[in-house]
Amino acid sequence: MDLDWHAQRIRQPVFVTASFVTTNGKPIEARLPCTIKDFLVAQGLLPRSVVVEHNGEAVAPSEFPHRQLHAGDRLEIVKIVAGG
Repeated sequence: MDLDWHAQRIRQPVFVTASFVTTNGKPIEARLPCTIKDFLVAQGLLPRSVVVEHNGEAVAPSEFPHRQLHAGDRLEIVKIVAGG
C-alpha cells in the first residue's frame, strides 16, 4: 500500500452542511449550536429588546444566554416597541 496516497486521501476537505433555524416562519442560516443570545446578536437584535418563543415555549430573557439552539428549531421573535 502506498502510504503517501493514503495520507493524501485523509486530508481531503470536509464539507459542512448549513444549519438553519426557522425564525418567524423563515429559514435563517446560523452557526449551530449556539445560544439564543448569540443568535439574536448575530441577527443584529438587542436581546433586551425582544420577546422570544423557542419551539412553542416562551423564554425568559434571563435564559437567553443558556438556552441552546439546534438545527431545525423554531423561533418566534417580537421586537418590543415603547411609545404611546
